[in-house]
Amino acid sequence: MNVNLIDENRYADEMREKVLPALAQCRAEGWMTPAESDGLAALPGRSAGKLHYVCYDAAKFDALREDGATGLFRGAVVISHGFTEFAKKYSELIWYFLLSGYSVCLMEHRGHGHSARDVDDDWLVWIDDWHRYVADLAKFAGTIGKQYADGQPLNLFCHSMGGGIGAAVLEQHPTLFDKAVLSCPMIAPATGVPNWLARVLAEVMCGVGLGRHAVFGQGPFTPEFKPEEHVGASQPRVRWFHECRCEDECCQTNAAAFEWVRQALRLSHAVLKPAACENIETPILLFQAGRDIWVLNEPQNRFVTNVKNGGGDIRLVRFPDSLHEIFSMPNDTLHPYLTQILAFYESSEIASL
Repeated sequence: MNVNLIDENRYADEMREKVLPALAQCRAEGWMTPAESDGLAALPGRSAGKLHYVCYDAAKFDALREDGATGLFRGAVVISHGFTEFAKKYSELIWYFLLSGYSVCLMEHRGHGHSARDVDDDWLVWIDDWHRYVADLAKFAGTIGKQYADGQPLNLFCHSMGGGIGAAVLEQHPTLFDKAVLSCPMIAPATGVPNWLARVLAEVMCGVGLGRHAVFGQGPFTPEFKPEEHVGASQPRVRWFHECRCEDECCQTNAAAFEWVRQALRLSHAVLKPAACENIETPILLFQAGRDIWVLNEPQNRFVTNVKNGGGDIRLVRFPDSLHEIFSMPNDTLHPYLTQILAFYESSEIASL
């Protein structure tokens, strides 16, 4: 399926004048009580707050008669976002999913966006147990996601940290989703040092009571946009992402706590276990970026091998020249990326792609 992409030369104008007004007319906002799961400690005080989500109804969107909309309802897509991300960042991708006939549901993970926080410094991301991310996403998909799918396929789209969480959900809830796209998933984070050493350091720092402190070299969000940090990306896209963060203090998470690093590495160890990979029944399309500095490629390759060896249906597509956020790249990269995602969701078998 072909979708007309937003003109990069008029990106900010098209987002403000066309995309955001249309999304506002089919958008619903809500808050979900965090999941309860065996082995997870009760959440005290401020931490007991709810998780924020936004949903977009395909039928209401079609009623707007936007140019390019299919008018054919195909189900719903649940989005699992990445580290320090937030709902509004996915507005363009949500627009394309709606044009293609999918309702869209996105819950801001714990410690992100407008969801409940567990630390006083809102720029810092902390989690006590990675299983909590997984339980919350599974609950959200199994309730709100299923409601918006309305008996049609329920698909998953994950990016980065959200991909690591999504992989664990696919292992623990093998019949929840019909199809899953893992875009540069955090099967293992890139910590800047060998991950075995990062694991030791994180365990030590948490063991001496510094689990809620920012890791070395990371700190609060700064409003200055630095184009040199996004060489090769679509500058209008990444500048718009940055401006969204500047406009909303809740979207300015910017650093990892040592406990988050410890939990990310524990998540990585768990999702790569062959026995866990064998549980996956959902067909998966995994995208890999050759210029990724945030997650590691080799563990993604091992994950694909383990899923295949376990009898799973998975395909890897590599964009060798892409940065970590493939959806932030120029249109000549975004177009084949998006086309393959939509073809995968619509296909009866992954092998037909």
